[in-house]
Amino acid sequence: MLAIIGGSGLTTLSSLDVSHREVVRTPYGEPSGALVFGCIAGQQAVFLPRHGYGHTIPPHRVNYRANLWALQHVGATGIISVASVGGIRADLAPGDLVLPHQIIDYTWGRRSTFFDGEGTPVTHVDFTDPYDPELRCRIATAADSLGIALKVGGVYAATQGPRLETAAEINRMERDGVDLVGMTGMPEAILARELDLPYAAINVVANHAAGRGSSANGIRFESLELVLQDAMVQVRTMIEHLVGKHDQLCVMPTART
Repeated sequence: MLAIIGGSGLTTLSSLDVSHREVVRTPYGEPSGALVFGCIAGQQAVFLPRHGYGHTIPPHRVNYRANLWALQHVGATGIISVASVGGIRADLAPGDLVLPHQIIDYTWGRRSTFFDGEGTPVTHVDFTDPYDPELRCRIATAADSLGIALKVGGVYAATQGPRLETAAEINRMERDGVDLVGMTGMPEAILARELDLPYAAINVVANHAAGRGSSANGIRFESLELVLQDAMVQVRTMIEHLVGKHDQLCVMPTART
């Protein structure tokens, strides 16, 4: 059963034929909301809005540990994360869909591991490749089959939020090799790895990052909602397609750009 974590722009999953909702209690506190179960294209799936159903939980206060533990507890076998981002790389424009392959973590103070607490042995987890290759392949294949333009590959930067970045910070990130900037990719990805849950992300470019393109003199928030609405239609279509073919072997297609 695949789990979908929705971010800004994806607070509901209209293609999910809902069967029931479940409030899950966890050792780490309350998840962002009730888990919504149902079917997509005949296959079971579960949905969780990262910021809550009223979009009231800011990135630095999301209970990532509770969210990931709850999804594993109910039987999720993989997680697709959907998140809006700012585009740093020159070829990334508002509305683009990106399948990132790497992460740089600039967050601080977030509860970022399950291996914590008195008496818990020190545990190191390999994180060389933060996203699951098989799940990335399925996302890319779905986009290719549907003729949806998906940029395959990108370095995602996770920042603390909720404020957006300064132009100088974006310049620094670019020097670090960053292509995309968001606020929720970490510790979500490493927590999934600690639980042995395959995890991959679909990033929707909502705007040029600070100091870039149309955001050269500031980010125009009034334009973001329309960009996300249009892009999320394609994201929902991709999710419906890949969930329906979740049991098939995957070969990474040639990237569409």
